[in-house]
Amino acid sequence: MSEEFKIEIVNPEKSFLSKEDVTEVIVPAFEGEMGILKDHISIISFLKPGIITIHAKSGEEKFYVEDGIVEFKNNNLSVLTSSIFNLKEIEKGKLQDLLKAAEEETNKPEINDQSKYLVDQKIEVLKSLN
Repeated sequence: MSEEFKIEIVNPEKSFLSKEDVTEVIVPAFEGEMGILKDHISIISFLKPGIITIHAKSGEEKFYVEDGIVEFKNNNLSVLTSSIFNLKEIEKGKLQDLLKAAEEETNKPEINDQSKYLVDQKIEVLKSLN
């Protein structure tokens, strides 16, 4: 019996990734890191800044994501996000730029608690990648 399911990641420009041989996906949901396997119950959740890890028959892939929505239904995982980068392809300079922008944002006096939480998450993840 197959333990595989399908994932599709979409950003505003295009369909970013589509795979059908996925065995597990770990997403940075607001509730915490969530592992999704075949036949998982249907869910919809928001993403916070973090790493999406995809385990597939063709290998493991990791992506940095800043925000988005994840939906799992009928063994199809959909990820809608405005910002995603493949960790194998992202340049160190780009990570440094993202980190610098996040640190500047957290120092703004008008930042609210929810935004501060998300920016702090972003900073923590970006520092772990350096």
